Amino acid sequence: MNNDLVGLVASLIPSPRCHYLITGYTPIAFDNDNPSVVKKTTVLDVMRRLLQPKNIMLSTQSKHSKYISILNIIQGDTDPTSVHKSLQRIRERKLANFINWGPASIQVAMSRKSPFVTSQTKVSGLMIANSTIMHPFFGKIIKNYDNLMKRRAFLNQYQDFDIIGADAEEFDDCRESLQKLVDEYKAAESSDYLNWAYEKQMN
Repeated sequence: MNNDLVGLVASLIPSPRCHYLITGYTPIAFDNDNPSVVKKTTVLDVMRRLLQPKNIMLSTQSKHSKYISILNIIQGDTDPTSVHKSLQRIRERKLANFINWGPASIQVAMSRKSPFVTSQTKVSGLMIANSTIMHPFFGKIIKNYDNLMKRRAFLNQYQDFDIIGADAEEFDDCRESLQKLVDEYKAAESSDYLNWAYEKQMN
């Protein structure tokens, strides 16, 4: 009740361009599950599973991706001691690969369960994270766009609009902006990102 969404999300974004966040949730309960059975999940189980690719709501993977920042919202029967122990175990096992150029860590917000909604788990978790895994996702969009532009596919439906024009320059500007976003997320994976960002700003 003492946090708002803007305040929570603001700490996850280190630069204006890298503001695309991914989410994860666990455990997922289905309608056909027995509502009377309560699964005994722990804080450590939830926080560990939130880092697994199968629980992240993004259909792309990258071996070299790194987390820029993570916020876990843990709901249920929790206490600060179990949260601190879980964070220590995650650090010891190096389950999360963080950037080298910033003080990246896992933030945790604890939340009580609603008395009006039945839940099948003792503890559940929502992850909101900023990760360089976004650049393969946007890179795929650029690749698909280039393939369409080679064939000039569907352009006849847009060329009648003044904002697009006959040469479709508006699309090229959008592609350039998206390429800059991909380049920045790629640069964020390296330890030299701050120098890279400074040079880009000066140029």
